Order: sequence, then C-alpha cells, then structure tokens
Amino acid sequence: MGVVETIALTMGVAWASGINLYAALFMLGWMGSTGDIALPADLEVLSNPLVMAAAGFMYCVEFFADKIPGVDTGWDTLHTFVRIPAGAMLAAAAVGDVSPAVELAAFIVGGSLATGSHATKAGTRVLINTSPEPFTNWTASVGEDVAVIGGLWMALHNPWLFIAALVIFIILLIWLLPKLWRGIKRVFGWLGRKLGFIEEEPPLKADPVVNKTTTPEQIPPPEN
Repeated sequence: MGVVETIALTMGVAWASGINLYAALFMLGWMGSTGDIALPADLEVLSNPLVMAAAGFMYCVEFFADKIPGVDTGWDTLHTFVRIPAGAMLAAAAVGDVSPAVELAAFIVGGSLATGSHATKAGTRVLINTSPEPFTNWTASVGEDVAVIGGLWMALHNPWLFIAALVIFIILLIWLLPKLWRGIKRVFGWLGRKLGFIEEEPPLKADPVVNKTTTPEQIPPPEN
C-alpha cells in the first residue's frame, strides 16, 4: 500500500468511525476477508469472523437506535467515549508498522478527525430532533450509513478523490460547527426553561416615550 493509499485509509477510517464505528469495522472486515483489499497487518484482525459478527450485531442495534428521535441523541452521547478513541486507534493501526512518531501522529490526527465527524453527526441530530416527525431522523440515519460505506470504498479504491472530498468536508466542518453549537445551546436552553431548570427572564420594561418637541408652554398645569 502506497503513501497516498495509506493516508486515505488512515483518515477514512477515522472519519467513518466518528459517524458509525460499527459500519466502518464491518465494512473493512468484509473487504479484507473477501480479498477486495489487503488490510495493514494491525487491521487484519477486523477480518476475523468473531470481530465481524460483533461489529455486525452492534451495527444492527445502532441501525434501529439511530432512527428513534431522542434515543439517537442518547446513543450519540454514550458513543462519544467509544467512537473517538476507536477512530484514533484505528488510524494509528492503519499506518502499519512504522516509527512510533508516525503512529502517534496518526493517532492524534485520527482522533481529531473522528471528534469532528462525531460532533457534526451528534449536533445535527439534536437539531433534527426538534422536528416532531421521524422521517428526517430516518433520512439522516440512512444517509450517514451510505456516506460511511461509500466513503470507505472511495478511500480504498480512489484515494485521491477521497482526500479531495475530505478536505472539502473539513472546510465545511470549520464553518458549520459554530452554528451547530449555537443551535444546540438554544435547544437545551428551551428544554431547561420548559423543565424548570432555567428561570424565565422577565421581559424588559420599555422606557416611557418622551416627546422631545414638547415645550414648557405645552405642559398642562397641575390640578388643584
């Protein structure tokens, strides 16, 4: 595997892990077991039937949990402690048996990329859950699964195209995350007020309107 292919696999597996870790694990294991790709030595364990069965089972659980409004946000919250470390470790394993410095660099960059993709997914779901109908959740969930599978396939079969798409994703991520954060704060602020955890701010009293054109002669005398 060349340098470009290694970079694409390293970044691809980290990015995909932040969105749907189990789909990424199963996809890599399936492609490795069928001979479609030659996985690096440290990732060959993903082709083990036991690992693939575990990843497939957890993908099925996430497939349904990810489509229930509210449950998906709870699932994403718990997986903050799973997807990000896993993405970092998979990125480090994808570079192969090289120097410790390269593996550590891949770990750091992979963890950051997994954090970004996970934050985008989780933040978007919080905003989507403000809609009362479930169809947007289903559409978003299916779209994420397709993106993970298609993105990993592209990373392994067309690495230059994947790297270009990833650069565009990172630029959009930098632009989008502050807006997602402001939206999330508004959503949780509204929930806090509804549940009584945050007190409603009293409305500001308007200052009396003063007619600046009024002259002293126009002011009526006080009543006796």
